[in-house]
Order: sequence, then C-alpha cells, then structure tokens
Amino acid sequence: MVIPVHDSNPVRRTPWVTYALIAANLVVFLLTPSVVTAPGGTSLAQLCHLQAFTERWGAVPRELIHDRLPALVPTGGAAIGPGGPGCLLGPPDYRKSPPLSVLTAMFVHGSWLHLLGNMLFLWIFGNNIEDRLGRVRYLLFYLFCGYVAGYGFALLDTDSTAPLIGASGAIAGVLGAYLVLYPRVGVWSLVPFLFFIPLRLPAWVVLGLWFVLQAFYSAGYGVSGAGTVAYAAHVVGFAVGALLALPLRAGTVQPPQPPRPPPRQWRGW
Repeated sequence: MVIPVHDSNPVRRTPWVTYALIAANLVVFLLTPSVVTAPGGTSLAQLCHLQAFTERWGAVPRELIHDRLPALVPTGGAAIGPGGPGCLLGPPDYRKSPPLSVLTAMFVHGSWLHLLGNMLFLWIFGNNIEDRLGRVRYLLFYLFCGYVAGYGFALLDTDSTAPLIGASGAIAGVLGAYLVLYPRVGVWSLVPFLFFIPLRLPAWVVLGLWFVLQAFYSAGYGVSGAGTVAYAAHVVGFAVGALLALPLRAGTVQPPQPPRPPPRQWRGW
C-alpha cells in the first residue's frame, strides 16, 4: 500500500480544527486501557479491561440498529471457568446512548498503529479540506461523514456485536473530498518496491488506490473475512465525502503546479 507523507498543497489559514481533532484523539488514546505492556506480554485482565472500554464507548451495530443495550456486557474482569480463562460478563452498570456512541467511537483507537495511521492521513489531507470549507463547516462535515460511515457499516452487518472504533470513517470522508477537490495535487508517498521508494504521485493515484483497496478488502478479498478492520465503513465514508464535495469543485482554486524541468540535451560521443 502507498503511504502518503506530504502533499504540495498550501493552506491560507492555520487548520486549528484539524489540530484539535488530532489532539483529542491522542488524549483519548492515552486515557484508554493500553494493551502495550512489559516484555512479558499482555495479561488477560488488561485485554478484558480494554474490551469493556471499547464495548462501552464503541459503536456496536446491533445496538445502533435496535437502539438497546445487550443484557450482558464485559465487566473488565477476568476469571478462569470450566471452559478456560475468559472475560467476565455482567449486566451493564452504565447508561449508553447508541446514537451518541457513534461520536465517542470516532475518538477511540485500539493500538498505536491504529491511531498513528489515522492521524497521518488526517494531518496530510484534513488541513486543505478545512481551508476550503471553513472551520465550522469542516467540523460538521467530518462528524457527518463519521456518522454515515458508522450507521452504513451497521446496516451492512445488523447482527454484529463487535464494537466499531476509530476515526477512519470520518477521515475517509476527508479523503473522498480531497480526491474530488484536488485530484492533481502532488503527494509525496512511500511506494513499496523491495523497499520503500519516495515518489511524488498525483492525489487521484494515491487516494484512488486507497479507495480501491478498501472496497476490495470490504468484499472479503485479500483478507480473511475482511479481517478486524471495518473496511466497509471506509468505503461509505469516502463515498459520502466525495459526494458532498462535488458541488464545491467548480469554485475550488487549484494550487500552482511546480514547473517541469527543461528537457535534457544529449550529445553523442
């Protein structure tokens, strides 16, 4: 997969909302029960604590569709029963609003890799979308894409009880808007070929390839059962962001492209 590291698309104002979103995601992650432990590995109690945390603050498809909590949820404790070690279940001791859980889930991440991957894409592409939309509209756009991605994923798997977490759906909306508004902007990316090679590629190649891969994976190709990543939420968020950006395409000022180097003059021997 191509990894973007920088785009050649200047902004006119400081992207404070993008910075605030990145900071909020980082703070929430630091408050999340961590699975990063000593060399001995992750204990069962830590995994159960993390499971209880994501169950409470994540968006569960079955809860979103039926608008009610399950009778039993992870409590955060661990025990060894007849079937072996596992996490304890019990009645929920908290009140949870399934619609509000879509919002809280946007700021919960399960690992450093999950967090840093999302924040990298938001850092590179979010500032220009904020610059184009303005701060308030950008924030509403971001949250709307996240909500549609969350509910879209739930509608595709209405009986799933696995919590959906992460900002990927909202950020996918940002990527879709960027592709529509700035398709020819150069994006410096690391391209895997034996090792990572830095290349300057147009945004339509980088983001178009990303979208194709998400659609491919969401269909179950290339990963077993679509893995543990909600690829379908990425596809929905990307499509919504692209559609919302279409009316703005005509009035978007494109950044100047760097001049092409003059052709080299070759001389024979």
